[in-house]
Amino acid sequence: MRAPLPTPPDRDLVVCLGETMALVTPVEAEPLRTAERFAIHIGGAESTVALYLADAGRRAAWVSRLGDDPLGRRVLDELVVHGVDVAGVELDAAAPTGVYFKDPGDDATVVHYYRGGSAASRMDVREIARMRLPEAAVVHLSGITAAISASCRALLVATMAEARAHGALVSFDVNHRPGLWSAAEAAPVLADLARRADLVFVGRDEAEALWGEGDPERLGALLAPRGALVVKDGGLGATEVHAGESAFVPAQRVEVVEVVGAGDAFTAGYLGALLDGADAEARLAAGHAVAARALASTFDFAPSQPAPDAVGS
Repeated sequence: MRAPLPTPPDRDLVVCLGETMALVTPVEAEPLRTAERFAIHIGGAESTVALYLADAGRRAAWVSRLGDDPLGRRVLDELVVHGVDVAGVELDAAAPTGVYFKDPGDDATVVHYYRGGSAASRMDVREIARMRLPEAAVVHLSGITAAISASCRALLVATMAEARAHGALVSFDVNHRPGLWSAAEAAPVLADLARRADLVFVGRDEAEALWGEGDPERLGALLAPRGALVVKDGGLGATEVHAGESAFVPAQRVEVVEVVGAGDAFTAGYLGALLDGADAEARLAAGHAVAARALASTFDFAPSQPAPDAVGS
């Protein structure tokens, strides 16, 4: 029997830390160059995890900085509508909210970022005071935060140590973004962060690009997280490696509209099942079920039931 992942039994809050930007995307899955109708939504790996968790009726908080501008307030409005706790968000009058555009194509979606000097890039260890770590069962982080500034990278390291000191499980999604930093620059930093985490998520393709290894068992030995490693292999499925054992669950068959956001949806489904005490196979299956919703949408977050007052709906 696999050893359980040690979530605190008397806590149910998931705290997610990271940047969220305003997202501009074509209403239909067509290229930016020719599309005529666009929607403004929000997009951020960690807040997407929080959105899916809140959508499932779980306590989820998002901590970050946003520009004190209309786009930043729009981000907050949408998160609040969907039930995410944003008490730990600071509005920064001296820096803007980041913006990015999705450019869907026949084979892949290209993402164009306009986030240099954003409010979130100014985050530092002071953010920890707003994370409510004594209440947290899980603290979820990603490698994107490590890429946007040196102070954000230091924040991740400090957060992992503080979360563990408070008994929370540290979840880390590698989330390498080549547009932010090269594989050569990112690989040692992301490996170090993975080794500090209790639970690590990584795509097989990004692991191969970063470390030249995609086999889940060998990757688990290479990264050696404190708990479990989950390797996502696109439409094939996902494998969890933990305590010397592995479990594989195939992905659900779905007509894919657009893939961006599916990894974060998977993480939310997995974490929700983990908090319920589910076994490895059930955790992976829950991840696939939520990811299937994201794959069928052009938005990062595809709610189970649309909120009537949602921004950008």
